[in-house]
Formats: sequence, C-alpha cells, structure tokens
Amino acid sequence: MPHVDSEPSASSARSYDPAAMREHYRAAGFDEADLAGDPFRQFTRWFEDAVGSGLFEPNAMVVSTADAQGRPSSRTVLMKSFDERGFVFYTNYGSRKGRELGENPHVALLFPWHPIARQVIVTGTARRTGRDETAAYFRTRPHGSQLGAWASSQSTVVGSREELDRSYEELADRYPPGEQVPVPPEWGGFRVVPEAVEFWQGRENRLHDRLRYVRLPEEKGGWRVERLYP
Repeated sequence: MPHVDSEPSASSARSYDPAAMREHYRAAGFDEADLAGDPFRQFTRWFEDAVGSGLFEPNAMVVSTADAQGRPSSRTVLMKSFDERGFVFYTNYGSRKGRELGENPHVALLFPWHPIARQVIVTGTARRTGRDETAAYFRTRPHGSQLGAWASSQSTVVGSREELDRSYEELADRYPPGEQVPVPPEWGGFRVVPEAVEFWQGRENRLHDRLRYVRLPEEKGGWRVERLYP
C-alpha cells in the first residue's frame, strides 16, 4: 500500500493564492494641512476615529524589540495610556520583550488599523514607568487578570497547560474575589518615548499618504514633518 500522509502539506492544502490577495484603497487623501501641531494630538484624532469605527481592540499594537545582538522579535500587546510623554503598555519585566528592552531600549510600535486603511508607526525608546503608576493601573485590572500576572512566568517554558491552570487555581484560593492582589515585583509598565511617529493612509494604486513627525534636537524643540514615498 502506498504511504498516504494523514495531514496535507501546507502547499497542497491551499485553496487560495496569497499573491492575489489585495484590497483597493479608495480613502480620502491625507495632506500636511490636515495635521495637528504635534503627533500626540494627531494620534488622538486618529485613535478616536478608530474607536468610533467599531474597530476591534483599536488599542492593540505590535511591539517590536531587539536583543543586544540586534535579533528582532515582535508581539501584539494592548496600549493602556498615551499622552505627550509617550505610549504605555504593561508586561512582566522577565518576559522576552522585557529582557530585550533592558538590553536595548530602542523599540517600534505599529497600530494596524487595516479596516479603516490606516496605520500608525512609532519609533523611540522605552523607559520603565514608576511603581506608583504601575500600581495604580494594576488596581484597575480585573481580578482574574491580576491573578494571571502572578501565575504566568511570561515567555518561559511551561510543562503543560495543567501546570499553568494549577498555578492560577492556587492563587485564586489565596486571593479570593474582593481581596486585594499585590502587584508582582517583576511586573510593570514601559513608556515608549517617540523619536518619530508616522501616519499612514491607504490610497488608490498603492500611492499611499505617509506623513511622519520627527522630533527635533532638544535645544530646538518641536517636530519636523516629512512626507515619505509610499
């Protein structure tokens, strides 16, 4: 009897062609005259548009880091606050991104708002938030998420799902609902201080609008706006 694979190969299983997948953007143009005076006010405008569009988790962003040897890694996290100081997310400092940011603070953020044909790309450096700020945010998390921060040794190898669930259940017994859960000592926030913020608007024929704020030297202050080829 000939051997038959129980699972088809990735190529033989395809009923689609990734090269043929494309959307034709017909969004209105995005001009320098449309820009706010700084990237934080412009981000507020676009973020409110994303929220108003009904987009699922508009605060989801791809965080890209690199280790001391320059080897990159990316993952999606939720942005939890932003203002003129930067963009904040929280994590276990012992996670891969936490360790990499400890070695190399340079970071990139990407907000992929594809359903409204927009993206925002932030490049800058990450700094840890203070413990008071971290604790204030931690207290707003649902009880289960607080326990999860303790149960997970993020990015390390776990023997099984059962081991993770058992750790969570032990914590749930120790801290029942209504009892305050302390902030894990190796858990906290990073604030990404931007050096450049690009606003990308999809346009027809792939001639997208890309406008980028670049921070000027400290003695000058403010931002320079550049238009990029698509």
